[in-house]
Amino acid sequence: MAIGPIQLVQQATAGQRRTLLAAGLGWMLDAFDAMLYALVLTHVMRDLGMSKATSGLLYTLTLLASGIGGVLFGFLADRIGRKRALMLSILTYSICSFASGLSTSVLMLAGFRFLLGLGMGGEWNTGATLVAETWPTELRAKAISMVQSSWAIGYALAALVAGIVLHYANWRMVFFVGVVPAFVTLWIQNRVPESEMWQKQHDQAAVIGGPTSLARGSLEASEERGFGMIFRAPYLKSTVALLLLNFFGMFGWWGLFTWIPPYLSLPVEQGGRGFGVMGTTTLLVVLNLAGMFPGYLSFGWVADHMGRRKSFMLYTFVAALLVPLYAVARSPGALLVLGTVVAFFGTGFFSGSGIIGSEIFPTRVRARALGFTYNGARTLSSVAPYVIGRVGQVKGLGWAFSLCAAAFLLAALMATQLPETKGKQLE
Repeated sequence: MAIGPIQLVQQATAGQRRTLLAAGLGWMLDAFDAMLYALVLTHVMRDLGMSKATSGLLYTLTLLASGIGGVLFGFLADRIGRKRALMLSILTYSICSFASGLSTSVLMLAGFRFLLGLGMGGEWNTGATLVAETWPTELRAKAISMVQSSWAIGYALAALVAGIVLHYANWRMVFFVGVVPAFVTLWIQNRVPESEMWQKQHDQAAVIGGPTSLARGSLEASEERGFGMIFRAPYLKSTVALLLLNFFGMFGWWGLFTWIPPYLSLPVEQGGRGFGVMGTTTLLVVLNLAGMFPGYLSFGWVADHMGRRKSFMLYTFVAALLVPLYAVARSPGALLVLGTVVAFFGTGFFSGSGIIGSEIFPTRVRARALGFTYNGARTLSSVAPYVIGRVGQVKGLGWAFSLCAAAFLLAALMATQLPETKGKQLE
């Protein structure tokens, strides 16, 4: 019998609910801080004298750093624990968001956004791993989808906060609000349990390693050989397919949703749609809460019904078809409806990465394999904001969005190369 999100949470233990909430809050506030830049981009461009290409380059630096941060925090989580690494990632991106408001030059802002990206990338790894290791197999896919859906809430919250703050103050105050997520770490420290699976392996490693460097070296060498499994049969094809699916999907997503806020707010003669601050805010809040949130949340249930691979293909292919229609829309009503549907399909598929990745790879390399295929793709896709900004400066943002549609189509093609893992027991 199928269960909904409420029944899912009711079936969980108190500890599982807290890990779900911690990972969800971390990912939600990650989105909050990450998207503040896009929401104030028009104002920052004016005050710091940035072109569209330079503005996109700064977001590219953030995404590049997020890929690096994902790998670094993945190894850090293996060493100091999932909970501590999660807390450190949240502190990193929230403090750097505050610091972004102090920037007096493009170079300063670029430095702070790069550091913010490190924490941004680390949160996904640590949060997803914490949930995967504490939730039972039969509920894991739906739980991961719930965590992923919190990104949309964070984005909508950022749009709402930015709209209100910009009405009374300037863009610097918007960034200052970004420090608020740092206080969530106090609750995580006191109330969220560490992964028992990690704790057990950590204690065993301490006993095996002890003071003997030879044993420690043997353990590390064993871990490296295990990680190398994902580049050999039977995992190599799945590794490449999932990496490229994530890459094309992220290129389409970051290229589109980084530039939607300025696209809506820029004057029509500059290739935008000419909406005011509150009009843009309203559209973005609806787009996130009515589009992204149910898109993320639904994927786990759809994947359990029709399979992982077909669900990936469905979501990315529909997004590829709808993006060009959104790019030519003019009326607020059309932008609202099409934007909401594009957000549903163009973001919902991200929930599948953690689901199918956890089912493809064995336990001993699962966390790092997820980190490589997801954050490695995020590093590759870091060029998207710059490319779309550069093309938008020459051809117009509406035309540039066609590249995002092509990326979603390539993601759908990559999904055809993935194995079907529905019903597979984790190894």
